[in-house]
Amino acid sequence: MQWAERAWVTASWGPTTRRMLKMGPGRRDRLISVLSPLLLLGIWELSARLGLIDTRFFPAPITILHTLIGLMDSGVLWINTWTSLQRLFWGFLLGGIPALVLGVVMGLSRLIRAAIDPLIAATYPIPKSAILPLILLIFGLGEGSKIVMVAIGVFYPICINAVAGVLEINKIYLDVGKNFQAGRWQMFRTIALPGALPFIMSGIKLGVGMGLILIAIAEMIGAKSGLGYMIWNAWEILSVDTMYVGLIMIAVIGYLFSLILNELERWIIPWKVEH
Repeated sequence: MQWAERAWVTASWGPTTRRMLKMGPGRRDRLISVLSPLLLLGIWELSARLGLIDTRFFPAPITILHTLIGLMDSGVLWINTWTSLQRLFWGFLLGGIPALVLGVVMGLSRLIRAAIDPLIAATYPIPKSAILPLILLIFGLGEGSKIVMVAIGVFYPICINAVAGVLEINKIYLDVGKNFQAGRWQMFRTIALPGALPFIMSGIKLGVGMGLILIAIAEMIGAKSGLGYMIWNAWEILSVDTMYVGLIMIAVIGYLFSLILNELERWIIPWKVEH
């Protein structure tokens, strides 16, 4: 009876569903990841055309696409995107490299971890956007304040994940390094850093997302370029389509960074098992 029910259910599926089931897990996942945004956009477009949503606040995707093409043709979108990417890059270097080194060292040294961990635990919950006025007072309205904001946002996820990664390393590997009289640099380079890489990559992914959030916030105040500035300026002149273009560009950048980091992770951590 169960076999008959299963056969009836399988026969009732459409050809597209049956083809998806025959695909490998990797191809099927990639196909679903492409189709799901397209389905959402289709529902959005249909709702706008049928008047189910207020197009003053939720313009139809086709309308946003026309605005996107216009901003690309004028070069405004490329200039603002490139400016934000530069700030994100330098902020990531400024915050990410010290966070990586400090996190691994904290994981290796109980004394350093005891000294610094309370400071990180106390300052991490502070909303990073809340310290923007202080950052502007210290670094001014120039590029420095935007880069520092990104660096602060990137620092915490990478540092915390690096510490957790080192602490998760099996103690026997650290004991082997000590028995072979490995120096501090050798312990750092050959045991702690490779062992913590899966956690570090997770921290980097979180850091990129936090960096994109903070660069948009920082550019809304005291900036004359960047995607955050473009969104804020569009709000001031009530150009809702342009606001959505800026938001979409940030989403696209985040998605592309996610793809790049996933590929990088597969390359540098081939032993990590994917579920």
